Amino acid sequence: MNFIETRGNDGQRPVKVSFSEAILNPISSYGGIYSPESIPELGTDFLNKHINSSYKVLAKDILTAFDIDIDGSVIDEALTLYDKFDDSDNPVPVVKVKDDLYVSELYHGPTRAFKDMALQPFGLVLSSLAQKRNENYLILAATSGDTGPAALETFKNRANVKVVCMYPDGGTSDVQRLQMVTEDAENLKVLGVNGDFDDTQNALKRLLGSAEFKQRLKDKNINLSAANSVNFGRIIFQVIYHVHSYLELVRQKAIKMGEKVYLNVPSGNFGNALGGYYAMTMCLPVEKILIASNNNNILTQLINEGRYDLRDMAVTPTTSPAMDILKSSNIERVLFDMFGAERTKELMQQLDTEHHYQLTAAELATLQNVFSADFCNDDEGKQYIKDSFDSGYLMDPHTATCFKAYDTCRDKPLKTIVYSTAEWTKFSPVIANALTGEVDAKDQDALKAIATNARIEIPAMINGLFDKEITQQTIIEKNQIEQEILNFI
Repeated sequence: MNFIETRGNDGQRPVKVSFSEAILNPISSYGGIYSPESIPELGTDFLNKHINSSYKVLAKDILTAFDIDIDGSVIDEALTLYDKFDDSDNPVPVVKVKDDLYVSELYHGPTRAFKDMALQPFGLVLSSLAQKRNENYLILAATSGDTGPAALETFKNRANVKVVCMYPDGGTSDVQRLQMVTEDAENLKVLGVNGDFDDTQNALKRLLGSAEFKQRLKDKNINLSAANSVNFGRIIFQVIYHVHSYLELVRQKAIKMGEKVYLNVPSGNFGNALGGYYAMTMCLPVEKILIASNNNNILTQLINEGRYDLRDMAVTPTTSPAMDILKSSNIERVLFDMFGAERTKELMQQLDTEHHYQLTAAELATLQNVFSADFCNDDEGKQYIKDSFDSGYLMDPHTATCFKAYDTCRDKPLKTIVYSTAEWTKFSPVIANALTGEVDAKDQDALKAIATNARIEIPAMINGLFDKEITQQTIIEKNQIEQEILNFI
């Protein structure tokens, strides 16, 4: 399969590239990104074929359908990394919470967040490509809390790869921060940035598109890539768990094969939703994809009004910090798929220069055929956490936003799959406050209190963080990012 550019071709780059080229060099002409030239159509026969398949077998067949230029042995090795999850036979449990609401738990990997679903295999694939080509790569990652730990975990000590991870200082939970700043592999560098996630993501995209920065790296025999979901190597692995979750509902006899469902996804950088969109295009019977935001509800505005307006907007810190994002990169791939490269370039360049764009009425109708959206404020989210806990289910603040969309966005009595993107352990002070009203609890105290109350154990990889040495102590200003990276390499 070939990959093409979301904003069209500038005459300086190939019109089409392979999957391996797209993941090694993820930024394309005019600051765009890469998308598949076409999406494989699999249909109900594919779903029936995999009704009893393991996650790894399903994953291999979906990757094969994309016809990517990665050796089968490398894919097989990458997929064995799911064996490190809590249950190697079922890395993504789907749990019934209400009669028509099921939670797909994507956080059972080594960093307790859904980013492991894509980054665990992606890290091995990229490192294998670098070794095969005898090239060295600098991988940049910008994180609102979960991409960073997952990227550091997957790339640590891998050959031919160095990683620089940027996070907004004060903009993650303590557990997320500790997961990053206690990493001590020599090929990893963590940078706390005085700013918000959009500042770090903007820096990442600027550096990925900077010919001067790339040349300075090339002078040191280093190439540049990224671990964020601007890289399609992340997205392709995020398609799989949507198909798996649907099949789980069939296996649990919650639905019949072919019955439509709602997919209910926290907004974030829109990679999770994009994976659902591609799965819907390929084979899944989906009524709509429900997008849940927090008070940074720019995507609610886009989907409900057709307006993406960042003028006079600033990121608002919330209790669901991984969603404290205003520029969601993967919206671009949806625009490209729906409206083509020329229109996508026009919209994205207007957003870059004027900080807003407006869809036409026809374009908005096309978007609303697939997506519905609402947002959940912090107080509402904490109430959903408490109500759910009282009914026997413990969830994190990002999952809680989906419960609001479940209440407000559905117009048919269909089963809903909520995608839980992080374990409760990563946001324990918020959950403790929701359950007991406790204010300003330290992470470790909140973890213990919740574990005792819920009669569950704190996972060892979380509990052990508080005794690890902090090895990454760099905090910098936005304008120091590039020089700090060059100092590291």
